[in-house]
Amino acid sequence: MANEPWLDDDEQKAWRSYLLMRKTLETHLSRHLQREFGLSESDFEILVNLSESETGRMRAFELGEATQWEKSRMSHHLSRMEKRGLIRKEACDARYPEIVLTDEGRAAIEACAPAHAGRVREFFVDVLGKDRMSELGKAADDVIAAVEEHEQTTCPPDVRGFC
Repeated sequence: MANEPWLDDDEQKAWRSYLLMRKTLETHLSRHLQREFGLSESDFEILVNLSESETGRMRAFELGEATQWEKSRMSHHLSRMEKRGLIRKEACDARYPEIVLTDEGRAAIEACAPAHAGRVREFFVDVLGKDRMSELGKAADDVIAAVEEHEQTTCPPDVRGFC
C-alpha cells in the first residue's frame, strides 16, 4: 500500500467519476430490462450464465462463483426465479440439485439480449471507441489480478470469497 492513505484530488475525481459512471450505466440498463422485459439485473445475470453453459445447466455453487454472490442470496433468488418459471432445480447424482434453464428462461434471455447488447454498445462501446476499450480492458484485468492476489495473500479470511 502507498504511504498516503488519502487520494489526491485527481485520484478522487477519477474514482468518483468511475463510481458514478458504473452506477449510472447499471441503473439505466437495469431499468430497461425491468420495464421492457420484466427481468431484474439479477435475473439477467443468472440467465446469461445458464444460457452460455453448454448444457443450459449449472450447479448453484458454480453460479455463485460466476456471479460472486453469497450462498443465501443465490438460494433466495433462484427460488424466486423458479416460481416465475425461468429456471428449475433438478436432482442429480451430487448432493445439491442442478439449476436448469427452462424454455421460458431461454425465451426471456433471447428476447432481451439483443436490446441489452445494443444499449451496451450505444452507451459504452461506441462512446469509448476501440482504443479506449482496449486500454480499459487491460486496466480492468490488472485491477482484477491485484484483487485476486490480495485475496490469496494478505486479505483476512472472513473477507475472501463469496460462496
